[in-house]
Amino acid sequence: MTFIPDASTIVQFAIATFIIAITPGPDMTLFVGRALSEGRAAGFACMSGAMTGCLIHTTLVALGLSALIVASPQAFMALKIFGAGYLVWLAWQAITKGSAFSPDATRRPARPLVKNWMTGVGINLLNPKIILFFMTFLPQFVSASDPHAPGKLFFLGMMFIVLSIPITAPMVIAADRFAGLLRKSPRVTRIVDYLFAGVFSAFALKILTAQAK
Repeated sequence: MTFIPDASTIVQFAIATFIIAITPGPDMTLFVGRALSEGRAAGFACMSGAMTGCLIHTTLVALGLSALIVASPQAFMALKIFGAGYLVWLAWQAITKGSAFSPDATRRPARPLVKNWMTGVGINLLNPKIILFFMTFLPQFVSASDPHAPGKLFFLGMMFIVLSIPITAPMVIAADRFAGLLRKSPRVTRIVDYLFAGVFSAFALKILTAQAK
């Protein structure tokens, strides 16, 4: 099937997705925080909302970048180079500032699940960093000259969602233990930060060296 990337790309993308999924950030803070304060159902509602946001981002990126490829493959390549720089910046931020994780553990009355779902959608769609991330991360795995790039972009976006669920869901189920681990073991969080930085730096180097040849 033409929309499925080659095995090497899938493996690389899966590794990057795993590192992203276990890295504490605003989404994870919301999932775990709601699970701690309102119960697992609230945590899962927020998680499903964020995944819905990722689906919307994926669709918009696939359609938008597809149009860019048709209009100007050179502009698409320029976006990839910009994306490589952005990945380096994210890696630097992970090392110098670390991950953001401060879930609210105060017990509160449970909000309607739909409201928690909408909160998850909102925190995903309205976060400029996530928008920029999807715009610059997905193109690293697709060639500007690939006629099947639109399908591959959408496939990778869906793969990101599918692979993230079995990683983040256990965090919601074991929210108290997971939050406690990160609070009591800063070393664990720092290891994740360095993994994040290393993987993203490698992808940035790959695209920059490929362009230089």
